[in-house]
Amino acid sequence: MEINEKISAIVTGGASGLGEATARMLSSAGANVAIFDLDENKGLAVSEKINSDFYKVDVTDTNSVNQAVSSFLKQNEGIQIVVNCAGIGPAAKTVSRGEPHSSELFAKVININLIGSFNVASICAAEMVKNREYSEDGFRGVIVNTASVAAYDGQIGQVAYSASKGGIVGMTLPMARDLSDKGIRVCSIAPGLFLTPLLESLPEEVQESLGKQVPFPSRLGKPTEFAKLVVQIIENDMLNGEVIRLDGAIRMAPR
Repeated sequence: MEINEKISAIVTGGASGLGEATARMLSSAGANVAIFDLDENKGLAVSEKINSDFYKVDVTDTNSVNQAVSSFLKQNEGIQIVVNCAGIGPAAKTVSRGEPHSSELFAKVININLIGSFNVASICAAEMVKNREYSEDGFRGVIVNTASVAAYDGQIGQVAYSASKGGIVGMTLPMARDLSDKGIRVCSIAPGLFLTPLLESLPEEVQESLGKQVPFPSRLGKPTEFAKLVVQIIENDMLNGEVIRLDGAIRMAPR
């Protein structure tokens, strides 16, 4: 599908990191972009810079998602692209200092990363099926979810995060199959070590050390490189039901 001014996109977690880079790139390609995020200050700042819409959305709350989607559709003709980047990654071991992992924290990570992505994908897909066909193949829309290499190589302290991202991996193919007769494609990206706000907060020497763990190129990934793959998935209609590792060939060590 060609990205142009007639195409509308929703990016969750678009106020920072991978989501921000994606929102910026889609907007620069001509798409009408909406940022769904809880961080109102950052979200409004980014949306103003790229001339997009911002909606304060809690992806774990279906009412919040529904309201934002409804408002978005009043300003745009349908939804053609959804990119789920909203997520958190707190570190906690299954047992630490004799204490079990907080069930509340585990549930929170699953809720935001996995259920939140599903909520947005499902609600937006219900609107996508109403779109006209944009190609001779009957294409109506594309959904891109964000997994992680932690789904495969979860490190010590990543039990909740890895479980949430493993869920993203697991739902990619069945979701693509569910929506195949409706002309909607679904893919996921599993990024490795990227220069997101979390890693940017670390000392420079720590960032360099992490980057050296990547076989090639031996550096942290750039959010724009993630955004470029999102664009490629959107534009290449044969990409469907696939989880693509974007990691410089890294396989994470236990710690």
